[in-house]
Amino acid sequence: MINLTTLTKNIIDTCMAKGADMAKCAASKNEVREFNIDGGKFSLFRTLYNNAVGITVFKDGKKGSMSINRFDDEAIEEAIDACFAAAEAAAPDDAWDLCHEAYTQDVTDGCPVCDTEKLFDRTEELKTAIEKDYPLILMEQMIVDHNGYESVFRTSYGGCFRRVSGSYQVSLMFSAHEGEIASSFCGAGVTVENLDTPFIELGNIRQTLADVEKQIHTEPVEGKFVGTMVLPPDALSEFVGSALGNFVSDGSLIDGTSIWKDALGTKVADERITISSKPHDPRIIGGSFYTADGFVAEDYDIIKNGVLESFMLSLYAANKTGNRRAPNDAWDLVIQNGDTPYDEIIKNIERGIIVGRFSGGSPNSKGDFSGVAKNSFLVENGKITKALRETMINGNLADLFKNVVAISKETLASGGSVLPTIAFGGVTVSGK
Repeated sequence: MINLTTLTKNIIDTCMAKGADMAKCAASKNEVREFNIDGGKFSLFRTLYNNAVGITVFKDGKKGSMSINRFDDEAIEEAIDACFAAAEAAAPDDAWDLCHEAYTQDVTDGCPVCDTEKLFDRTEELKTAIEKDYPLILMEQMIVDHNGYESVFRTSYGGCFRRVSGSYQVSLMFSAHEGEIASSFCGAGVTVENLDTPFIELGNIRQTLADVEKQIHTEPVEGKFVGTMVLPPDALSEFVGSALGNFVSDGSLIDGTSIWKDALGTKVADERITISSKPHDPRIIGGSFYTADGFVAEDYDIIKNGVLESFMLSLYAANKTGNRRAPNDAWDLVIQNGDTPYDEIIKNIERGIIVGRFSGGSPNSKGDFSGVAKNSFLVENGKITKALRETMINGNLADLFKNVVAISKETLASGGSVLPTIAFGGVTVSGK
């Protein structure tokens, strides 16, 4: 049985003995137990065992990395040599660094051991509930699994983080059918730490199934209008992720393309917008507790009451740009909910669109987006009037943050994020 704490220490010692100025490594052992349902029938049960080692060395301002899936001495030695070879071939960069503090943590959380019998029962229960309550749904694929793991992350400055954890995941892909007519495909999923609740009652699984059944028969939008775009949590995650990637992340700030590069401490959004990265929020399952640079992860606000409080920068990007390092490098996003019930948001919309999914290219550096709204509904005079065929929408991500119409009181905790529904004004919707 491989001891990951010893393994990572030996790797770091070897890297330093070979002449590294700094080094870090991560090693993990995973056991995944997985049930698959394809085309509405159980098709697979399997147990997967995964080993992983990632090693990075820094020498003379150069960085080299290597990842392998073996723990034997020969494979480790070859990986270390490959790291040094990669570093030798790299360009020097003084911005590379690691945390110089020797932080240590040893955490056991979640559910490291799978209850396989109960997992099967919950999976069969979910299959039966969908067939009974949503007869028009064709379950194209259902993957239900448990991921139990041990991981150790270590740096040459003495930092060592060990975690033993586990969680259950449900991932669904489905469409609705009536004769020869079918809806667009859609998905739903959730991550949990226990099997206390039937899967059908978790997350937004019921709501998404019901919506897709209503999307078998669709109609086009007539003409073109500027109206309100309602983003439920899953779609909101896509848009917010794109905005943060464009405006506050490593790449956009290093290359200077972010339109928010000089906006720290200023208002960039409606005052009702608060976006935080909170790996320690109890609603986040398996949130990160250390960073890839060896710091202890802390919760922080990216935008608070509309004001840009922090960029999402790694230590390298912070050194490169002269800005502050983010207190964690996770994307465990929590967006503050509002005080307006979802139904009331809809009642107050004169004309708009509820977007289930968005399909389009990446927004440009200024945040302009254009693409197709899928699994969507038209809202007219405070009512959801019809399911829509694929409809073009376009706008600007930065403008969305300033054009908030309402934020829902309700939130969706999916395990990886906690998000409300947000309605944004000023979005162009184009039909026939």
